[in-house]
Amino acid sequence: MRDASRMVLYRPHRWHVQQAGAGDDLILIHGAGGATQSWRGLFPLLAATHRVTAIDLPGQGFTQLGAQGRCGLDSMAHDIAALIAHLDIRPAALIGHSAGAAIALRLAEMGPRAPVIGINAALGNFKGVAGWLFPMLAKVLALSPFTADLLSRAASETAVRNMIRSTGSVLDDAGIALYLRLLADRDHVDGTLSMMAQWRLDPLLARLPQTAVPVTLITAAQDGAVPPATSRDAAQRIPDAHLVALPTGGHLVHEEDPATIAALIRTVLTRTARSA
Repeated sequence: MRDASRMVLYRPHRWHVQQAGAGDDLILIHGAGGATQSWRGLFPLLAATHRVTAIDLPGQGFTQLGAQGRCGLDSMAHDIAALIAHLDIRPAALIGHSAGAAIALRLAEMGPRAPVIGINAALGNFKGVAGWLFPMLAKVLALSPFTADLLSRAASETAVRNMIRSTGSVLDDAGIALYLRLLADRDHVDGTLSMMAQWRLDPLLARLPQTAVPVTLITAAQDGAVPPATSRDAAQRIPDAHLVALPTGGHLVHEEDPATIAALIRTVLTRTARSA
């Protein structure tokens, strides 16, 4: 996918964008702590029939953060919407993984109004003590200039394998190496911590019953990061929602089995085109 990469300087960030293929536009939005590398298997499959654009979120991957306070849900969606308009992209669908699905839904509210496909969508808040402890911890970590350095220096292959295993997914050595490279990048870790500290999901969740676009939520049975029940609950509150429950796969199911996810996405695109 390196040949598909380019940098786009558009305020307030210097964006890393990967684009390939021809036809109707698809936008790919990764989750917190990931980058465009997360789409390495799915990207070329979708690019065989569409023009696909994958974007590194602000401060993550190769996108250089231009404003520290613009890592929250609303800010990132606003900045991505502006970037899409600048690139003259009119997406036929917005595809997001985990927290990227929430960003895709917020984008659909702002415009462009396109169908949303969420893969193991993070559309729920932490429960109980974790509901206030985790965001508070992220804020404390993000405030320290040494936190990102310490975390990136502590990155190891063993730590990455354990982290991926905890999500219910199994990746090959190449996938592990890519995540290790991300976690060893001080700027990437800092960007991820800033996103966690600024993340506010409640307003979007409250508006789910007013969602005006078709939404498809794909869940994987072994997801150890976002329980499938999260998508089931969200789908019940969205007027035009379809739930697709896969019997296998973990949180990174789009990396484990990109062919199955590509086939599902094509089915969704066909269905939404017919109903448009």
